[in-house]
This record gives sequence, C-alpha cells and structure tokens, in this order.
Amino acid sequence: MKYVRATTVLPDHLVEEIQKYVQGEAIYIPKPASKHEGWGMRSGGRKVLDERNERIRVAYQDGQTIRHLAEEYFLSVDSIKKIIYGKK
Repeated sequence: MKYVRATTVLPDHLVEEIQKYVQGEAIYIPKPASKHEGWGMRSGGRKVLDERNERIRVAYQDGQTIRHLAEEYFLSVDSIKKIIYGKK
C-alpha cells in the first residue's frame, strides 16, 4: 500500500474537516465497491481456473470418470463434483 500526503491530493477544507476526527495518524480510504475487481481478474488467475474447469466439464461429458479427473487434475473427488455440477 502506498501512502499519500493528504494535503497533496485533498482540498484544504476537506483536510480541515478530517482533522476534526483524526490528526497525525495513517488512515485507509477503501475503493468504492464499484471499483473492486474480482479475485484473480488482474493477475489472470481467474481465467486460468475457468479454463481448467471448462476442460474438466468437457472431459466428464466425454465419458471421463470423476475419480479419473480428480487424479488427473490433482483435486479431490468433491472438488471435481463441485466443478461439474456447480454453476458455470
């Protein structure tokens, strides 16, 4: 997390208002909910898992057993079932 001096980014009147509540402390101002990205969206991890899960679903539809898929993808049988029977 990068710290930014409030007086360089906020108008004076807003700094004075904040100082009524906190002085000389570091405060965290979170992003608005509309700016949040889902897990793995920035790194690409979500896309990798979605593609893997789609391959698992296709393999199951093509006749692979749940146990075989669990061994092939190093996942538990329950995890494979969640992928196959869960929402896409």
